[in-house]
Amino acid sequence: MTKTNPGNFFEDFELGQVIEHATPRTVTDGDRGVYGAIYPTRFALPSSGEFASQSGLDRPPVEELIGFHIAFGKTVPDVSLNAVANLGYAECRFHRPVLTGDTLRTSSEVIGLKQNSNGKTGVVYVRSTATNQRDEVAIEWARWVMVHKRNVDAPAPETSIPTLADALTADQLMMPHGLDFTGYDFAAAGEPHRWGDYEVGEKIDHVDGVTLSEAEHMMATRLWQNTAKVHFNTEARPDGNRLVYGGHIISMARALSFNGLANAQLIAAINAGAHTAPAFAGDTVYAWSEVLDKAETSAPGVGALRLRLVATKGRDESMTLRGENNKYAPGVLLDLDLWALAPL
Repeated sequence: MTKTNPGNFFEDFELGQVIEHATPRTVTDGDRGVYGAIYPTRFALPSSGEFASQSGLDRPPVEELIGFHIAFGKTVPDVSLNAVANLGYAECRFHRPVLTGDTLRTSSEVIGLKQNSNGKTGVVYVRSTATNQRDEVAIEWARWVMVHKRNVDAPAPETSIPTLADALTADQLMMPHGLDFTGYDFAAAGEPHRWGDYEVGEKIDHVDGVTLSEAEHMMATRLWQNTAKVHFNTEARPDGNRLVYGGHIISMARALSFNGLANAQLIAAINAGAHTAPAFAGDTVYAWSEVLDKAETSAPGVGALRLRLVATKGRDESMTLRGENNKYAPGVLLDLDLWALAPL
């Protein structure tokens, strides 16, 4: 009897299966520090205790994506260790800020299965929930991942594809307790642009770019205890290249979006997301955003911006998302639809 874990293959998953993932993780100031060393993030609210206090919060939260990456990493050994690629996200809500000292643990339910026509792989849909040490929900999300089959002759399960919302509505967003932007310090935040300064349909070129390095993307992935083989092992892919973790691209794009969206201080939800092309060390990542919608919220002085955040390999000043036959334009790496909170 083997004592090692080879990870689950497509035929190991069952509809309705609930998986309790191992290794709860306590968030530390080290996580905050290393995150800031890897990504050029400068958002004031998670950076400054004073700014957070002036915004009605008792303590500065860590960036939402720190909590997301930690919670996501817990799922990898059970869900995507044998993945070909993570395909997309939906219905991700940040229920409450994650603070240093919080301990996150994650569980997942299999909500859909579909074998691919090649018979060698299949798509697994899961809904994952991260809770803190008080059993309060911190983050929940759905995702779907393409996973290898162990045995190509294993029978295909009955196809079941879940119905997932295209987007969360503004009234479904969770406001952090006490959040108040009525006394917002625009000078400290770094830009003067309020919620009302953005128009639906407006596109923002974030201008700056960062070249991915082999060491940094692997260090980031290890930080989140993500064990997917394709990120570390050159033998895991036919071309011998280590695939950059999609979350690394998300965090890089979010950090780059500071230039033009410095006051989009908190991510409240991720409506949908797609990793549209692989990224590798040596690629230079740029980002642009499009304002999709706007809404006021129940929190004093706080508005919500629905944004499409796009990461590209190389800068695309035309900010083109799709080209011929409605396919993603060459160079697009990430198409992420999110709600962010900004001062009115």
